[in-house]
Amino acid sequence: MSDRTATQTRPDTASGVLAAARDRRATADLAEAELLVLAVEWAVMHPADVDHGQDAATYSWRSWAGIEDTELTLAGEGAPTVAEFAVPEFAASIGLSPEAGKLYLGQALELCYRLPRLWKRVQNGQLPAWRARRVADHTVGLTVEAATYVDRHVAPVAHKVGPAQLERTVNQAIGRFMPEEVQRLAEASWDKRHVTLHDQLVSFTGTMHLDAELDIADALDLEAAVAAGAEARADLGSTESLDVRRAQSVGDLARHQLALDLNAEDTVDGGAASRARKVKPRQVVLHVHLSDAALCDSGVDQVARLERGDSLVTVDQVRTWCGHTDAQVVVKPVIDLDRCRESDSDHVTGPIAEQVALRDRTCVFPWCTRPARRCPVHPGHPCDNDHVIPRGRNGPTCTCNIAALCRRHHRLKTHSPWTYLVVDQGTYLWTSPHGYRFLRDPDGTVDVSEDRPRLKLDGTIDRVGPPEP
Repeated sequence: MSDRTATQTRPDTASGVLAAARDRRATADLAEAELLVLAVEWAVMHPADVDHGQDAATYSWRSWAGIEDTELTLAGEGAPTVAEFAVPEFAASIGLSPEAGKLYLGQALELCYRLPRLWKRVQNGQLPAWRARRVADHTVGLTVEAATYVDRHVAPVAHKVGPAQLERTVNQAIGRFMPEEVQRLAEASWDKRHVTLHDQLVSFTGTMHLDAELDIADALDLEAAVAAGAEARADLGSTESLDVRRAQSVGDLARHQLALDLNAEDTVDGGAASRARKVKPRQVVLHVHLSDAALCDSGVDQVARLERGDSLVTVDQVRTWCGHTDAQVVVKPVIDLDRCRESDSDHVTGPIAEQVALRDRTCVFPWCTRPARRCPVHPGHPCDNDHVIPRGRNGPTCTCNIAALCRRHHRLKTHSPWTYLVVDQGTYLWTSPHGYRFLRDPDGTVDVSEDRPRLKLDGTIDRVGPPEP
């Protein structure tokens, strides 16, 4: 047994285990912040060849046997350069591969030189290094103005912001400061679309791999058709699993298409086959949010938010979808999310559910990211509309008392000691069985427990003590 194991005391209560785990996490975060500083210091000590005149941090392969130098960008415009052999040596010293070490050095330089607000929060002990590094991954290719925009908007909420919100902010920066990049990304996305059948890779069981990347609207149409086919097979008595029935329905679609007579002149006789082909397909709904600037085509913020996946798309792509001959465009008025809507019954009405979905966006349990409109755990069903104060305790059915909870966390709230209350519209304070508290708002989740570890000026971790369970 090592000396460390022999002398280390282990907590013997559940509260003690949680408190110790939180302390270790805080200590690890402090060490990660110091490692980022050392990475920057190492890079500054080993600048690349100044004759190259590069502004961005680069990894330089110096010429060997007459071969010209090649440089790979590590960080964005404005970061210092890095010499060739400095990268693998630093990487090996901290147990990383050369490629992983190159990425780590680039993230450190990106934070220090291009994202100063995030860097300051990391060094002050207010932000875990891994969260800041995740932001740096997204900003390396941005201009100085766009990176500054991301830094200014993300830094205050970086301790709780999720990947989807970060992606939206980065895309907004691109749309505002890099309009030519918006066009390039749109064109590049078309180049990536494909349907590939790997007919040389036939499995022993007689299956073949198919992969595709489609336009969002086309993909959702296909998803609806496959889901309908799988459901129809189940109704006809199929006992196969859902995945098998979905795969079989793709084959059904293909054979149905091959069996169709697509000659236009044969569809004017008003026959039954013609009428059958005119049956309206299952409707696929896309919820798209546009700003006034995008609608006015002002050249600013030429992006729209798509609720499916909570991602951003270009305004031109929205125009393409709306211009399709089969598209049915429904324009809904702006909903005032601060206005309280209520009902006299236990049932959550459509307008209330719509406002809750728009306000909460996701399940409001700490760090849960399941969409409010459609829960991936139960496909086809939205998150539950939960009465924060139950109806049995005279809780009203109004938007100020309704929150989106996925089924899993709805059951957790109902059948366990977890509790929560509404602080403001879209902001909730959760309390765990052991008394830890988490504040969830539209920007994400933050630990607000009284005993959360704090970094002292001398570099040590301070904590008050575990809360009462």
